Amino acid sequence: MAMAEQAVSTPRNPAASRTGKAAGWRTFYRNRWFYLMMVPGLAYYALFHYAPMAGTLIAFQDFNLMKGIWGSPWVGWDNFRIIFDNPEFWPLIRNTLLISLYKIVGNLIPDVLLALMLNEVRHRWFKSLVQTITYGPYFLSWVIVYGLVFSFLSPGSGLISTFVRDAGWGQIDLMTNQDFFRPMLVLTEIWKTTGFGAIIYLAALASINQELYEAAVVDGAGRWRQLWHVTLPGIRDVFVLMLILKVGGILDAGFDQVFIFLNARVYEVGDIVDTWVYRYGFERLEFGVAAAMGVFKSVVGLIFVLGANKLAKKVGGNGLW
Repeated sequence: MAMAEQAVSTPRNPAASRTGKAAGWRTFYRNRWFYLMMVPGLAYYALFHYAPMAGTLIAFQDFNLMKGIWGSPWVGWDNFRIIFDNPEFWPLIRNTLLISLYKIVGNLIPDVLLALMLNEVRHRWFKSLVQTITYGPYFLSWVIVYGLVFSFLSPGSGLISTFVRDAGWGQIDLMTNQDFFRPMLVLTEIWKTTGFGAIIYLAALASINQELYEAAVVDGAGRWRQLWHVTLPGIRDVFVLMLILKVGGILDAGFDQVFIFLNARVYEVGDIVDTWVYRYGFERLEFGVAAAMGVFKSVVGLIFVLGANKLAKKVGGNGLW
């Protein structure tokens, strides 16, 4: 007890404090150029990621463009009640979740398969050629992709539609077919993004210790055994990380793609949360309702990220943190 009282009553050493501060300033000055290089990145996130968060207030207002955020009247949770009472709400959620789940499965598996196949290629020129061909579509906008799909599948003049009609097999109209709309989204997404996703897994494959393969060969493991016991465990953490990121954006079904491919005949299966927000925000000018839906999406995304991260840790992964 006496030692505790003595420790509490003992004053701090001013000299030691000044020495620590001086050392901290010296460290800061020595790394000043590194801190200076951080400024553009910090400014970007401050201006374009954190400052716009003030717009979240619109979700609780009857927002008026002329009055602005600070002059618009507050309505509390009324905008959220409009969303949840809307008969379109649950069909929107169903369409968004289904399209997102299809894309998650349809994107992750082809990415891994392409990376595994390229990893087994020993001719560098052929590997580079395949990577270039598969990575190229990633740089195309969805407008161009839609133009390519339309040139093949348009009802009147599409290449495939014309071939089917001239062959006497009847008239097909896949662009407005509800049963084909979601598969079309997934297939075009695979074609556009698989090359980019494979590069991420190729980087993970390159980081695997080659001594593990040598040890597996010594133990008599063939190529399939090496794949199962060395390669797949080596990219497991990257796979889990990509899965968590995609699950976190499960209510982002890809606005650009869906908005361009969407038409009146497929609204029942293709209308998603983001297209609904676009209509309410830019066509009806109901900015408060659109912002409320954005807040709802953010909360759901946070819940999914936390849940996926916790689940990943339970099954043996590292998670995001």
